[in-house]
Amino acid sequence: MLCASAPPARRRHDVSPTGHATDVDLVQLLTPGGQLLAHPDYTPRIAHLDAAARRGLYRDMVLVRRFDNEATSLQRQGELGLWVQSLGQEAAQIGSGRALRPNDYVFPSYREHGVAHTRGVDLADILRLFRGVEHGGGWDPAEHNFHLYTLVIAAHTLHATGYAMGLQRDGLVGSGDPERDAAVVVYFGDGATSQGDLNESLVFAAVNNAPIVFFCQNNQWAISEPTTKQARIPLARRGDGFGIPNVRVDGNDVLATYAVTAQALERARSGGGPTFIEAFTYRMGAHTTSDDPTRYRSAAEDEYWRQRDPIERMRLLLEGAGELSPAFAAELEADATALAERVRATVKGLGRPPTGTMFDHVYGAPHAIVDSERAWLAEYEASFLDGAAAEGGSH
Repeated sequence: MLCASAPPARRRHDVSPTGHATDVDLVQLLTPGGQLLAHPDYTPRIAHLDAAARRGLYRDMVLVRRFDNEATSLQRQGELGLWVQSLGQEAAQIGSGRALRPNDYVFPSYREHGVAHTRGVDLADILRLFRGVEHGGGWDPAEHNFHLYTLVIAAHTLHATGYAMGLQRDGLVGSGDPERDAAVVVYFGDGATSQGDLNESLVFAAVNNAPIVFFCQNNQWAISEPTTKQARIPLARRGDGFGIPNVRVDGNDVLATYAVTAQALERARSGGGPTFIEAFTYRMGAHTTSDDPTRYRSAAEDEYWRQRDPIERMRLLLEGAGELSPAFAAELEADATALAERVRATVKGLGRPPTGTMFDHVYGAPHAIVDSERAWLAEYEASFLDGAAAEGGSH
């Protein structure tokens, strides 16, 4: 059982190198130094997490980071067309993902590798999309209650809101039966808050009291645009304009993100309606592997946030409590290495699909225009083979 060892948290003013007040109105249960803080509303939400459960959260974050690093290397070696790093955002994703129940449903954007892990998606399958052998995803959304990645910013927030309204109309909300009631979580970044789709979703969710949690991972950079140039107020307060309760949580604190998400999900499942969560975190890597963050942010800023690493603070908590044995650490390192080796072997074994597969799922039924384009591509590709044959025959 967790017991807070420090007095109740009070408002502090931690300022980053870019002048951001990083902890205003922020729910935090675990400091960067690995010390627990007490909170009257959220500490009870993590009281049931024993040593094994805390090690499980730590293990999840370590494995996901190892996977992320391996995927980055594979892209640099030309095995992936693109990769979207989640480096630094492990706590926001693992904490919120572990708060979900099996019958809840997730709509991710494209960086939610940690959430996918908590939903039982094989991490290696995610790379099928980024290698280009799958045009939707590499997993069955119905099997994991984890939708396919959406690369169009904020478009999926509309789908998520509609799905949540469907749960409501199917009587799967507020029955009091934990095996029946469900909720939806939709993940998006700070840049998505400037999109019309998200604001339309918030309107519909609010007026229909939809069972949905809007989970914004504010990693502070919409590619090269800082959050300070996207909003004049903390993003969590966007919910106020729509009548949606909101909370700002330390996104590098896996315990706090777990607690805050658990409360919001419980509210949604019971018929209480939507909640807007801003997980204040930091993207320690590039936006994607096609991006160079050294062109728009400083080394001092990076170092400031590396000192607030979400995995390191959990390690310090476990070590301080005597809950991280050398045997567990060695086993985890071996598991991480095995995961990286399996991911690498899987990706290199995927091969290259026929180019015609890009037409397979454009429509659910045959379509004349798609058939015409498929035939044109086949003829075009065959022309190279004919030319090569003719050239070979001339000698």
